[in-house]
Amino acid sequence: MKKLIYLLVLFLFPLFLAAQNGTIKGRVFNRENNEPLPFTNIVVFGTNIGSTSDLDGNFIFTGLEPGFVKLSASSVGFGTYISEEFQVTNSRISYVNIPLQPQSINLEKVVIEASPFRKTEESPVSMRTLGIGEIEKNPGANRDISKVIQALPGVGSTVSFRNDLIVRGGGPGENRFYLDGIEIPNLNHFATQGASGGPVGIINVDFIREVDFYSGAFPANRGNALSSVLEMKQVDGNPEKLLFKGAFGASDLALTVNGPLSENTTFFISARRSYLQFLFSVIGLPFLPTYNDFQFKTKTKINLKNEIIVLGIGAIDQFNLNTKIKNPSEEQQYILNYLPVNEQWNYAVGLVYKHFRDKSFDTWVFSRNMLDNVAFKYRENDETNERVIDYTSQEIENKFRYEYSGRMGTYKLITGLGGEYAKYNSSTLESVFIPVNGDTIRSINYTSGFDLFKYHAFTQVSRELLTGRLILSAGFRMDGNNYTSYMSNPLNQFSPRFSASYAITPKFFVNFNTGKFYQLLPYTTLGFRDNMGELVNKQDNIRYINSTHVVGGFEFRRSRNTRITIEGFYKLYNHYPVSVNDSVSLANKGGDFGVYGNEEVISAGKGRTYGAELYVREKLPGNINLIVSYTFVRSEFTGLNQEYIPSAWDNRHLFNAIVSKEFKRNWNLGLKWRFVGGAPYTPWDLDRSSLISAWEARRQGYLDYSRFNSLRQESFQQMDVRLDKQYFFGKWSLNLYMDIQNLYNFTQDGPPNLITQNDESGNPIVDPADPRRYLMKSIVNEAGTVLPTIGIIVEF
Repeated sequence: MKKLIYLLVLFLFPLFLAAQNGTIKGRVFNRENNEPLPFTNIVVFGTNIGSTSDLDGNFIFTGLEPGFVKLSASSVGFGTYISEEFQVTNSRISYVNIPLQPQSINLEKVVIEASPFRKTEESPVSMRTLGIGEIEKNPGANRDISKVIQALPGVGSTVSFRNDLIVRGGGPGENRFYLDGIEIPNLNHFATQGASGGPVGIINVDFIREVDFYSGAFPANRGNALSSVLEMKQVDGNPEKLLFKGAFGASDLALTVNGPLSENTTFFISARRSYLQFLFSVIGLPFLPTYNDFQFKTKTKINLKNEIIVLGIGAIDQFNLNTKIKNPSEEQQYILNYLPVNEQWNYAVGLVYKHFRDKSFDTWVFSRNMLDNVAFKYRENDETNERVIDYTSQEIENKFRYEYSGRMGTYKLITGLGGEYAKYNSSTLESVFIPVNGDTIRSINYTSGFDLFKYHAFTQVSRELLTGRLILSAGFRMDGNNYTSYMSNPLNQFSPRFSASYAITPKFFVNFNTGKFYQLLPYTTLGFRDNMGELVNKQDNIRYINSTHVVGGFEFRRSRNTRITIEGFYKLYNHYPVSVNDSVSLANKGGDFGVYGNEEVISAGKGRTYGAELYVREKLPGNINLIVSYTFVRSEFTGLNQEYIPSAWDNRHLFNAIVSKEFKRNWNLGLKWRFVGGAPYTPWDLDRSSLISAWEARRQGYLDYSRFNSLRQESFQQMDVRLDKQYFFGKWSLNLYMDIQNLYNFTQDGPPNLITQNDESGNPIVDPADPRRYLMKSIVNEAGTVLPTIGIIVEF
């Protein structure tokens, strides 16, 4: 044994003594025409370590200490650029492309120091950029972009384990997602069809370069959103050699590979497989989810003026009921009684062709995405019985978009157009309770399908004035489709927008944006039919939802590593769809599993959300990073009676604080504390729910919509902690981390669940005073538990 230990030490010792120096290679180029920029000064941001680009714009850094860094680049006639954050490691060479924006030389121009905090002419407010270091090591997020975003100002979160994106009081279906310029319909596994939520993110962050999150001030080339736009940008594959990365995390195993395919083409590909079903089975949860996903990208540099990106992303999700639980609790049995089996798969593939001119470039985007969603449930969960829920649906979109981006003198111009062919089909069988002419159970049973042609055009112009102090940007967008004659006219969906930013001093700015934004209703709403086969929402002449935004605020950059912003916002909604069945705005729905919007609606709802946000980011002495955000938000929508009522997202107070510190020997500790104000909820309609015919139709209670959102939950708080330790060896690296969510085990009682009182055999007890009814009772719906995770990431 001693000899064996001695041999192992001799074998491993050289690995631990291997050089721990990293290398950065990259290229500096003109953003508008892709021409190389020689003799550019490049510096590791925050240090005195520098380099200079050669005649081809290439540069190199060697002998760097591993860790997360940024680069700063400057050249005469160009604006200074600070890159996104990326990781340096000795197991691979880090490659960085630096685009510099041409600027006119003006001796009187106000000198505004370059900042790592991005701000564009089109969106001077309501845009936040996340680097890969912040995503990778965010406490409690487990490398899930959806959870990382929840710490930003204006973004709400739910107590449950879902990733619903609630931005400035808007609903979870008001957001759009882009991956390298290609729109992807889903951000989460087990996605709610028609909305954005789900329990686990679908994006593998191993290849994310940076993320731009817009909670307002949307640029004109991004449409069909009312609350947020999420732009995710990916890295390119390694151009010199194959690299491998494996990760074992909280819920899945992942493998990624990247490298060169040819002299001009690089690639990456990744795959993940979950093991949640085994963990959930061991701890006795009533549902067993399994997910798989893939992601790939190739980039081909045809020549200096032309390049092509091909990418894809997809997922296969399966969801089964754990009917083998012995002696299930009341809560477990309640979930088993109503929850259907769900199977879902989706993908998005696309091609981006970019052509550079002398002072501009063209971007051509072609993509296709598809969602296949299946849900079914057998009565009593017995497959020999009939199905009480049987739902299948497919959404297919084929898209094209052209964009021109360039400079015309002192003006910046972005303009373009696009088209889309969409196909939707569904088959729905569901038992419902109709309290008309006695107690009646009726089946909704219909098939639906339609083809849809969409089209849009956009233009945005920006310019600097007053020697660079004032930046103005104005634009418009028009959308249309052939669903109804009203929607077919793009002028009915004319979407103007205007932004302004004024530098009172080189460190203090006043920013403003206003615009009117439109969003098409989900396909589930457009395709809803009654039992006569009629598209009832088309007959009711539904319209695009629109929302007018007004946002203003201040920005103070105390130093290069500090940013403080204060913003106020007001959003006014019109033509929001309101349910005919319950008279409630669809803005309140979409925060649960299943399907959102498949019901008859009227475009008669209004809404308003307003509030203020504080955001502080600072790097303190001692390698301490601090991020603090606070949001006060009110969210109110009307039903058919046009009375404003607090929505399901009216949390009022949102607070997040993240503190992280880098220690010697590659240790990192992060803490996150969040506070979410109590959300409104609706009490149960006990009279209706206790009817035997009503209960048997769905095995769930019915809400009392006459008292809609009249009650409010208690506030929720949570502390998350994450500890990372990285090892850098000769040709490989190892990252170990421990993440603990809800460290002090705070629990919150959510809206109580309503169940039947059962006898010893588990059968519902009939009310002896009224044989038409069951005896009912409420059970506690407790949320919040300590969730520890250990992760391992190996790269070689």
